[in-house]
Amino acid sequence: MKLKGKSVFKYTVNNPTPVQMLLRSRRQEGQSIIREEFSIDPVIPFVEFIDQFGNQCQRAVLPVGDVTITMEAEALVEPGLVPPQPLPAYVPVEQLPDEVMMFLLPSRYCQSDLYEINNLAFEIVGNLDPGYAQVEAIRNWIHQNISYQYNTSSSVTTALDTIYQRVGVCRDFTHLGLALTRSLSIPARMTVGYLDKLEYMDLHAWFDAFVGGKWYTFDAVQAQTHGSRIVIGYGRDAADVAMITQFGNAQLLSLEVTTEEIMD
Repeated sequence: MKLKGKSVFKYTVNNPTPVQMLLRSRRQEGQSIIREEFSIDPVIPFVEFIDQFGNQCQRAVLPVGDVTITMEAEALVEPGLVPPQPLPAYVPVEQLPDEVMMFLLPSRYCQSDLYEINNLAFEIVGNLDPGYAQVEAIRNWIHQNISYQYNTSSSVTTALDTIYQRVGVCRDFTHLGLALTRSLSIPARMTVGYLDKLEYMDLHAWFDAFVGGKWYTFDAVQAQTHGSRIVIGYGRDAADVAMITQFGNAQLLSLEVTTEEIMD
């Protein structure tokens, strides 16, 4: 199916402010970009580069005044997600590809090496077969036990904080999923992008786990992982996949996100 995603960031800038942006959608298997439009108003120069995760990033210096950054993409994407059968098995660490090893390690917001997180992970998975079934149990536990509420967490909230507070948004749900999954020695990465018909429309976050020799999508915000998605970026946690990272004094006034299924 074809899916369109659009995000509009509006800033007021008090001093010239360098920014790093992650706004362009990924070119990869299962996702073909048909059209993209990226603009900054007022028009200013920017450069592009590929980061360590293969994400397409941009850099610019925002001028003083009101600045609007707009990104719109149309993509041919997979129409929803169906659990694989049979369920993919756990891949022993010694057999993992080199490029996924970084997604086994603890990260800033995902303290997968802590006892509290490891203990909870084993409580959740019980005697399930190692692999996909365990990750799905983690995803479902988060959905059942963490309440989705705006303004209940912050940019410093970690997976351990979410365990104790039991509230958060998609970022927090994802960080907890990452930490619990990694504590079982299953690689897990944070993914950000557009999700069609999202109940709380925003740029969305979910997590992927590497089982059975490939990456599979898990979304703890949903009762069941479903919906068409446009992937923008991958990372270890939110620090790696921030849409716009600023190095100065700029105030985000608003962010408007829309998605639309395009009928042929």
